[in-house]
Amino acid sequence: MKIQFTETVLRDANQSLIATRMGFDDFAPILPKLNDAGYYSIECWGGATFDSCLRYLNEDPWERLRKIREKCPDAKLQMLLRGQNLLGYRHYPDDVVRMFVRKSVENGIDIIRIFDALNDLRNIQVAVDETVKCGAIASGAICYTKSPIHNLEMYISLAKRMEEMGVGSICIKDMAGIISPKETYELVKALKETTDLPIIVHTHSTTGLALMSLMKAAEAGADVLDTAISSFSGGTSQAPTETLVYALKEQGFEIGLDMKKLKEINDFFKPYRNEVIKNGLLNPVVLTTDTDALNYQVPGGMLSNLVAQLKAQGKLEKLDEVLLETPRVREDLGYPPLVTPMSQMVGVQAAANVITGERYKTVSKEVKAYFHGEYGKAPGEVNKELQKKILGETEPITCRYADLLEPMFEKTKEELGDTAKSDEDVLSYIAFPAQAEKFFKNREKKEAAAKSGTLAYSIERID
Repeated sequence: MKIQFTETVLRDANQSLIATRMGFDDFAPILPKLNDAGYYSIECWGGATFDSCLRYLNEDPWERLRKIREKCPDAKLQMLLRGQNLLGYRHYPDDVVRMFVRKSVENGIDIIRIFDALNDLRNIQVAVDETVKCGAIASGAICYTKSPIHNLEMYISLAKRMEEMGVGSICIKDMAGIISPKETYELVKALKETTDLPIIVHTHSTTGLALMSLMKAAEAGADVLDTAISSFSGGTSQAPTETLVYALKEQGFEIGLDMKKLKEINDFFKPYRNEVIKNGLLNPVVLTTDTDALNYQVPGGMLSNLVAQLKAQGKLEKLDEVLLETPRVREDLGYPPLVTPMSQMVGVQAAANVITGERYKTVSKEVKAYFHGEYGKAPGEVNKELQKKILGETEPITCRYADLLEPMFEKTKEELGDTAKSDEDVLSYIAFPAQAEKFFKNREKKEAAAKSGTLAYSIERID
């Protein structure tokens, strides 16, 4: 049996270990080797890369994608998209979603992995439809979590509905690294018996389960596994590519990867990894195993955010209480999967409940919007008394929230005028207005300096 691999070093591994601070120039020299290594796909865009390019790296995310495409003409390039949220934290109208998908494909993306934080498939249907229309592969992602309502039957139902939408593959997306080997085997096997679509497994090494779970995924018939080149693997990242290749080859699986090129890729990233450890960008702690997620189902990133939030308020001694409160808040919200933006929402509210000494004495605007139905349909039954307390006389919406949003692409394009040099600029502005505006100003300064022959120009800090 053949098993294929998606390499995550340019997106999720980078995002998980060093907060997506890897610039294009940091990895550009190795792109030809990544192109030729034999991967099923290279995950290189989407997620937090777009925001990080504008906010921290002073890079145009669209130009970055085009340059990757140029150096990887043969490999399938893959991105992660949060459905109707695109790459941000709120829902956008359908015209923006369709234009974003269209421009992503035009600029070089072959596969768009699409998920909704609540597994509300109404929120991925437009992105899936446009991806298929543009000739790219729409990979439907199921956000994996554990709760009294999440079970095999629910996941199988989601996969069937995704297939009816027209997705080209199904991905099990385990963002917290909590899926066990047994659960992986049973879910992959059930999906293989349900659909003829390729089954992809994505997990993290956070809890130490990833390698075992991916081995069982292969045994159950998974088609593609997400891994990271070993120098950027482990901890909150993915399992190491080379280790899994070695183990699966011994079991008789057919592997299409070039081991010589994998070594060259790993050797390239080793000095960079050592450099970011030395300068503090990569904290060695995130490379270790943390089993707290098995007890609290709190992803590593969410845990670090909670610690930072409590430290800032001088309340770090309250961490254990907040961790105990987190599943209670999650239950009140109908057991949403703890993935962006739900993980942040649940964590912030749990901390507020503990710090104020009274549950829901203060309620974040995001939680209010959630109870109003602006993020989609909760997976389970929400706390009706709490919903009534928060909304008052306002009735929660039951329709797809994007149906209430007015088209905004053309209007925004007109408002920006000459500031936007392209439709891609307009999309950058819609997604991250403040960051895009500052990036445009910095770009103008750079272009003006180039015309005048001046090498020095000041870059406005983007916070």
